[in-house]
Amino acid sequence: MAPVQSRICKGCWQQLRIPVPLRGPASVPFRVFGIRPSRMNPNTCTVCELMFTRIMKARKIPVDVSVLFADLRGYTALSQSLPADAVSSLLDAFYDECAEAIWDYDGLLNKTIGDSVMALFNFPIQQPNHAEQAVRAGREILRRCEIRRRTLLSEHDALGDTDLGVGIGIDSGVASFGEFGRSHRDLTAIGPVVNTAARAQAAAATGEILVTRAVYDRAGRDMVRGEGREYRLKGFEAPVRLYAA
Repeated sequence: MAPVQSRICKGCWQQLRIPVPLRGPASVPFRVFGIRPSRMNPNTCTVCELMFTRIMKARKIPVDVSVLFADLRGYTALSQSLPADAVSSLLDAFYDECAEAIWDYDGLLNKTIGDSVMALFNFPIQQPNHAEQAVRAGREILRRCEIRRRTLLSEHDALGDTDLGVGIGIDSGVASFGEFGRSHRDLTAIGPVVNTAARAQAAAATGEILVTRAVYDRAGRDMVRGEGREYRLKGFEAPVRLYAA
């Protein structure tokens, strides 16, 4: 499935009702002035990115978001058995597929961390159903990565004995977004919702999406299956109930 690409900047239209063209002939004059699709989300523009960065540098703000973490399983073992170029191609493919899936559902690819990615939904593009969008993006990541996995299996025999796949965790709630750190400034979200999503991802099996009760309540039973079960997550004193999505 080809990624959905907006012809106008969703951020400028949502916030200012200004139809800034991103693609097609109408976008050519704007590109002369450096206005083009953002690298954080190609359905927003570089003007949004610049304004967004300046605002975040000035202050930290609370935002209601859904946070998604996706981790490439089996990567560490493969990095010791495959040629360097094959390992690099594997990681590039994972990043690319995650990015396209996240952007398809208007998420923000906030950062890549080794063999993991972190994404936010409902910021900067606002989405009343952001928990559902995050779950849908997670399913699309699994679908895309499974297709890539089959291709890689046919190209590299060494992959056949590894647990190559993706595990995903999602939580919804209020996070603080801004620039954090002194020696190294990092534009990102922090808070319990981020930590819980990361721990849920760590608990997920290969090919599994685990979500919290907050996501379950917001996304509904149509998106989240079963009654859930208790997990012992690192850093949490009490067990946390997680649900398969």
